[in-house]
Amino acid sequence: MKKQYSLFSDAESERDKNRFAIGHGLVLEFRERYPQSVLLFVQNIMIRKVDLSDRIGKKVFILEAVELGAQKSRLAKALNISRQTIDNYQGIMKQFGLEGLVQGYSLADSKSKQRQRRIHSRNNKRIAGNRSKQLAEIRQKRKDERENQCRQLPFNFGYDADALAVDVEEQPFCEEHQWEATRYAGVFVYLVALVTKWQWLQLVMGHFSCSYKVFMIFLLMTAQEINSIEQVKNVRSREAGKLLGIRRLPSKPKIWQCFYSASDKGLSFPLLSDYFRYQIKVGLVGLYLWFTDGHLLPYTGKEPFHYSYNTQRGMAVPGRTNMVTCDSRGRIIDFEIQEGKGNMKAYILSLWEKWRSDLPACPIMVFDREGYDAGFFSTLVSGGIPFVTWQKNVDAKEMAAIDDKKFKEEFEFNGKSYAVFEDEKIITHSPGHDSDTGKHCFKLRRLFIWNKSSKRRTCGVAWTGNIKISTVECCRAILSRWGASENTFKHTLERHPLHYHPGFKLIESENQEIKNPLIKENDRLIRGCNTKIGKLYKKLANSKDVLNKDGSPRQNSVKERIKKQIQEQQCKLKILKQEKKEAPGRVNVSSLENYKSIKKVDNEGKYLFDFVTSSVWNARKLMVSWLQTFYRQENEVVDLFYAIANCHGWIKSTEKEVIVRLESLEQRGRCMAQEELCRKLTSLGAHTPTRKWLKIEVGDSPLQSVQ
Repeated sequence: MKKQYSLFSDAESERDKNRFAIGHGLVLEFRERYPQSVLLFVQNIMIRKVDLSDRIGKKVFILEAVELGAQKSRLAKALNISRQTIDNYQGIMKQFGLEGLVQGYSLADSKSKQRQRRIHSRNNKRIAGNRSKQLAEIRQKRKDERENQCRQLPFNFGYDADALAVDVEEQPFCEEHQWEATRYAGVFVYLVALVTKWQWLQLVMGHFSCSYKVFMIFLLMTAQEINSIEQVKNVRSREAGKLLGIRRLPSKPKIWQCFYSASDKGLSFPLLSDYFRYQIKVGLVGLYLWFTDGHLLPYTGKEPFHYSYNTQRGMAVPGRTNMVTCDSRGRIIDFEIQEGKGNMKAYILSLWEKWRSDLPACPIMVFDREGYDAGFFSTLVSGGIPFVTWQKNVDAKEMAAIDDKKFKEEFEFNGKSYAVFEDEKIITHSPGHDSDTGKHCFKLRRLFIWNKSSKRRTCGVAWTGNIKISTVECCRAILSRWGASENTFKHTLERHPLHYHPGFKLIESENQEIKNPLIKENDRLIRGCNTKIGKLYKKLANSKDVLNKDGSPRQNSVKERIKKQIQEQQCKLKILKQEKKEAPGRVNVSSLENYKSIKKVDNEGKYLFDFVTSSVWNARKLMVSWLQTFYRQENEVVDLFYAIANCHGWIKSTEKEVIVRLESLEQRGRCMAQEELCRKLTSLGAHTPTRKWLKIEVGDSPLQSVQ
């Protein structure tokens, strides 16, 4: 007899051993082992969470679950307690209230509250003094610690203390007003996160004083995907100005005036240095794996410009390259804008020198095939810089000939199955004749990767020095390069104006060298000679021998004339190749006739705008990680965050605080996650330099109650 399977199985208990259905649509889910916590779900929406090591919290959690309709027997089995214990908790709560649960009263001793207090007063000695005053002192102490936290940094920002002098009328959120509606209320989540976690206002105002307002406008542009200052005219100036704390957005000419006032100071490098160093010092970015990649910033003007490379189009185009370093979660650690194609190898070497004093150890550098070079590897190994990269020009036949049994270690990554193994690769680097150093022989770890899902094989190389990292971890690192670095560009470009460059100013480049045009001309002539020689050989093959009466070839025949032409072209070809060989590969344009000097873009304005873009991106990464604890649909967390960041709402500013209220999202689960995120941000204790607290909440319109 065939076994009959039920159509609707108990998925909650069978699919996941950590989930227990306790009746009435309630589900318990256990998380973390040390300490163990448990979550209570109603229709897959989390409503309660408790740490099981918290004795009192656990009791209250049990009683709340019973009140919501949980079956006592199932609840007791899930929590590994007896049902009688739950009955005792209910009896104590009914007889003595919350005091009984906290103090551990027992019905077996007495049902009198006074007697229970006398019994437990022997074990619970009362703290001497007025409790109200003691609590007030504790709260004040915590407040002082929170306010002074921003000043207790392990380093000092690099600005002059005199720059902090900003008039009271120019301070952010100095204006007081009642509730007012704003379409840009969601942008406030970025501001609160940046002020608390990155000391953003302190950093910007310290470097630029009253010009900090242009950074607030850039923050609005980046968060709302406004692609240029000219498009700011479409923004409601009063609503946006109130939210940014600058009363009203200035007109376009005044915005440009404020921008040029900031850019003329030339403080972009000190600003970025302080920002990146602060991230590294306080642990806002990862320090284990650093992923470096280049992103094209195209130039479409008519001036002579160095060429970069467009990977999507597969061709060289005028532009710059933004070298960006990210951690394994895609948070931006450092970036540098370079002319033309840039020099990724020199940039990677400079990273360690730049941040050596701020790092506990050198991170593992991960980069693509562009960095595959024996000389570069030799420099990295000599400098003690660990790295992982793909091997260039992998032999497909060699990979296919490897025995399947060698791939002993298996793992899954991004839903695909991989098998790997490693061996050694010996590289000998011989510097040029001008170098003082001799040959450098070193060993690399050669990583063989078999993608079983796509049935493709390739390999990478790594040098990890004294760092103990397994083969699988190395392979995961190189496979993570797409998500950690390249996806950062793609997603940032989708959500934020990554290519915008305010104040586009061209100046003469220091690098005036170009590829020798004589070589290009020689290449054209060489191709022409080869073409002519090929055609002449075809004619020679089709021509007939014409002989004299004595049997000797006739000198004025077609065939003999073709032979002479071939010899002439071959002599010309030989001369052209010799000229090409002797010509220098690159020349300065100043030594050429009819050539304009090469231009480059002044990157000061771009650095200031990209500082804000990086700040918004890293804040977004941080807040999305917070949302993941409140919202279980991982594929929708990013969209949920942007839905919150684009919410309309209301703002109110008083003498002591600024309150922003967001309108609630429609779906219940999303609304609860929105509320939890706002509580999290408010609990950080953000405040302006004038000690005005920044709070954010979720709720209905306050204007209706006022009316």
